[in-house]
Amino acid sequence: MDTIIDADAMAGLERSCAPSPHDWIRLAPPAPGLERMEAFFEGHAYDPHRHDTYAIGYTLNGVQSFDYRGAKMDSTAGKVIVIHPDEVHNGHSGVETGFRYRMLYIEPFMIRDALGERAGSLPFVRDVVADDPRLLAALQPAFDALDNGLEGLEIDQIVVAIADALLARDPSAGKHSRSAISSTAVERARHFLNENFDRVVASEQLEEVTGLDRYALARHFRQQLGTSPYRYLTMRRLDHARRSMRQGAALADAAFSSGFADQSHMTRQFKQAYGMTPGRWRSINAER
Repeated sequence: MDTIIDADAMAGLERSCAPSPHDWIRLAPPAPGLERMEAFFEGHAYDPHRHDTYAIGYTLNGVQSFDYRGAKMDSTAGKVIVIHPDEVHNGHSGVETGFRYRMLYIEPFMIRDALGERAGSLPFVRDVVADDPRLLAALQPAFDALDNGLEGLEIDQIVVAIADALLARDPSAGKHSRSAISSTAVERARHFLNENFDRVVASEQLEEVTGLDRYALARHFRQQLGTSPYRYLTMRRLDHARRSMRQGAALADAAFSSGFADQSHMTRQFKQAYGMTPGRWRSINAER
């Protein structure tokens, strides 16, 4: 038997698959290792993409829907979302009225350092959407004044509370060990990539900087930071590109100054990281 969809229903489906002119993103002033964001999407939000950070946040209203690890997820008001670094996901509204949410993107090294010797690997939270009063309480201070910057001690307090809440969700992370040698090597590699994001970095350079061969470094880097050295380098380029665009730079100029071969190279990497083109990202960033 054929399924018949009336015109109004079809129009609703089409709207849900396309960007809405009512969509907006509001970014807080930057802080080292942290990015805070509040956003609203009425239909389609993001194509499949992945970050090199933890993405931890909560839904304010509506139904925030996304695909993650082969399953469809729905988050409603008050639910907490935890997406692990380098995990592919997308985003769209589960209702026609859209969804509004807040998200904190936190670099994995901050979680690693906050946990110290209590964890040898990054916590992995399997229940990506959950009622988690402890983690919600840890997150909310980061959004009390989104238009204001965070002080150093304030950041420390937030990161420690979040790290402890994540470890409580994955106690197995505390059963691994981490050598002082590998931690030092990963930190040297991370700092070198931060300082040289705008040029090509060879494997031999990282071997010289860290004292580890490239394959051992790749394994330790992923264990401690949740991603690969090249992915980390690409994300630092994209961070710089976004800052340039927010300051008014043309897309081609942002790409060149950030170490990309050209604008099309930046656009491909941008979509893989954020699920939208640089042009759309720039158009929906708003001061609200």
